[in-house]
Amino acid sequence: IVNKSILASVALVCYCLAREKPSSICSYCTLTLFYCLEKEQQEAIEHIDEVQNEIDRLNEQASEEILKVEQKYNKLRQPFFQKRSELIAKIPNFWVTTFVNHPQVSALLGEEDEEALHYLTRVEVTEFEDIKSGYRIDFYFDENMYFENKVLSKEIHLNESGDPTSKSTEIKWKPGKDLTSRSGQTQSKAGKKRQHEEPESFFTWFTDHSDSGADELGEVIKDDIWPNPLQYYLVPDMEDEEGEGEDEEEDEEGLDDIDEEGEDDGEEEEDDDGEDDDGEDD
Repeated sequence: IVNKSILASVALVCYCLAREKPSSICSYCTLTLFYCLEKEQQEAIEHIDEVQNEIDRLNEQASEEILKVEQKYNKLRQPFFQKRSELIAKIPNFWVTTFVNHPQVSALLGEEDEEALHYLTRVEVTEFEDIKSGYRIDFYFDENMYFENKVLSKEIHLNESGDPTSKSTEIKWKPGKDLTSRSGQTQSKAGKKRQHEEPESFFTWFTDHSDSGADELGEVIKDDIWPNPLQYYLVPDMEDEEGEGEDEEEDEEGLDDIDEEGEDDGEEEEDDDGEDDDGEDD
């Protein structure tokens, strides 16, 4: 039987160590603190641990079930994605308009990027069969002045430990058209050209594999744009409708002001006529 006063002293030392340097607390310290507790508290902790194990087991089971449901509905959505792509192909400049209207993607687009994306005819996002291991994004282009490729693709892979890696199509740029190595020139006030740092081209995304875990553009396309691109394609039309509504309200307010001014002028004329009549009587 261990003397409780000794255990309490050791526990106090462990507590002080933990406060000074939390990482220094060890399994022995935890065990010591545990034995210092009253029997009732010890039993409660043991039961909490048992219940927590059951919760963890259910969470793992739920994750497996959710994955099966996601896989099922991912297959069911494919024919509708295909039908949507066929309909989008009938709308000129659908995808470049969608990207330009998206607040995060538009921040990555320069003028030449937009020009190149005018040749973009189709975008497809494909999640791998087990979903959790990654996805691929394909960009389909018409013949254009910038590169030879008909399709540019990028894949994000997650290994068993969850670490991401990526690979992509090598862009075959036409002579003098490599947008990823451009350096812009602008006119200064003095009329002399000066070099300045341009924002990275949208197309550097295909060649940047430095930090696949922070692939924000890929995540935005997969999780935000791809599920419903129409909402971003229609953004200007919605803003125009709101603007027209505001103009109509302003016109109505203007008419009301004119009516009120007319009524005021009428009242003033009546007052003037009344004063003239009084003068004649005098």
